[in-house]
Amino acid sequence: KALTGVDDLQQVKALEMRVDTRENSLGNFGTYLPNLRELKLNNSLLVSVRDLGTTLSHLHVLWMARCGLSDLDGISSCSSLKELYVAYNNISDLSQLSLLDHLEVLDLEGNSIEDINQMQYLGLCCKLSRLTVEGNVICLKPNAESAEEPDYNYRAEVKKLIPHLEYLDEIPASQT
Repeated sequence: KALTGVDDLQQVKALEMRVDTRENSLGNFGTYLPNLRELKLNNSLLVSVRDLGTTLSHLHVLWMARCGLSDLDGISSCSSLKELYVAYNNISDLSQLSLLDHLEVLDLEGNSIEDINQMQYLGLCCKLSRLTVEGNVICLKPNAESAEEPDYNYRAEVKKLIPHLEYLDEIPASQT
């Protein structure tokens, strides 16, 4: 209540805060905020997405940029997510995102995605229309083991794996 400045937590639809889950667990704080639709945790220290608990199934937009995340394990408990912003973390495995049926916008800029085949998980997100992956190894070469290939085009490869994508790195995905 102190954080939101509201007595009736039913009214809270958006919340912005910085947390350090190494010291404080958030537990299942979502139970107190049943109508929370947007949560901004940028520049927090999150050991894991699991630290958010399992009570944010009604959340539509989640920002966790620069939170020190190395994976997205537990993101499936945010089953209503439409937009996820996890730029500048250390994420390389995208398999957990394939469970998010409503995901439309995903920002993975500046992460550690080293294998173009990780994009196939995003191909399972049938509503995904906007994706940002610039600043990942896959923009330079298809995987960590391969040398940089002059004719490699990550935009074309991503479009093959996610044919329904409309925008890639804020440019129409049809432009390769």
